[in-house]
Amino acid sequence: MKIIVALLVFSVIIIIHELGHFLLAKKNGITVEEFSLGMGPRLLSFEAGGTRYSWKLLPFGGSCMMLGEDGEDESEGAFGSKSVGARIAVIAAGPLFNFLLGFVLAVFIVGNIGYDAPVIQGVTEGYPAQEAGLQAGDRIVRMNGKRIRLYRQFSNYAMFHEGEPVIFEYVRDGETRKTKVTPVLTDAGYKFGISGSVNYYRVKTNPLQTLGYSAYEVYYWIDTTIQSLKMLLRGGVTINDMSGPVGVVQVIGDTYEESQSEGALYVWLNLFNISILLTANLGVMNLLPLPALDGGRLVFLLIEAVRKKRVEPELEAKVHFAGLMLLMLLMIVVMFNDIRRIFM
Repeated sequence: MKIIVALLVFSVIIIIHELGHFLLAKKNGITVEEFSLGMGPRLLSFEAGGTRYSWKLLPFGGSCMMLGEDGEDESEGAFGSKSVGARIAVIAAGPLFNFLLGFVLAVFIVGNIGYDAPVIQGVTEGYPAQEAGLQAGDRIVRMNGKRIRLYRQFSNYAMFHEGEPVIFEYVRDGETRKTKVTPVLTDAGYKFGISGSVNYYRVKTNPLQTLGYSAYEVYYWIDTTIQSLKMLLRGGVTINDMSGPVGVVQVIGDTYEESQSEGALYVWLNLFNISILLTANLGVMNLLPLPALDGGRLVFLLIEAVRKKRVEPELEAKVHFAGLMLLMLLMIVVMFNDIRRIFM
């Protein structure tokens, strides 16, 4: 059952991404030749309105194949026949729909259980936080100038800036104060001596606050993805630490199983929470300026917008094909690591 649930969650996230491309393509008069879920041979398909809708064998990925997307076709309905602005909108719509899905799911979560306020639960005696004057009940509002709205932002900032001194801005008794804290190295890594958790101090919201904190929730996962990519480039993590479709399905399935004992509501809340992480991650990754990804296509479109002339379609197609081959190679490596971790 957990595999079925995981595949359903993964499929919805992919479908929403491709739906963004599909709807904007239709709106701009671009012919969509095929809209599919999955990869490989077709299992089921039908045609309607000039588009073939398909369900394919491998339950990973999906596509929105547009007429003339990678060629010189300038005929009516072809991707290349539309204005550069229309084509940018079509390509950007996929990632944007991922972020929109994350926002909708966040509204459900925040509306039900509120948000995790960045309130300190306690400070450890003899550690830097206590020596700097921080106390239980203090609400963190900034770390080195970065606005903190969720407790998880505090945790992530400490992880992504390990060992760095931090100027904390916090609120105590309605008064905003500042203090500098330099973490100390312990056997468990650098520590401030601050304790707390995402469930320690949850704040219920009114409808307007629910919308605001749902947007913060999506921002948090987008920022976390970007910071993780920076850490990858700096060598803080390696390809072996990355997860592909197999690993993602495993994590979703495990989340579903572990949540069942807490009741149906918490099953949905936990599945929605991990879905926000995944859909935000997919949106960010697709916006990377790499060939074959949406971000890579946007680079070519932005170049066209600046120089008022399209890059040679044949050259662009070759670049995207080379990028696709490299991405497929990376996917194979990551999938191998996923499978190896399952059986370790």
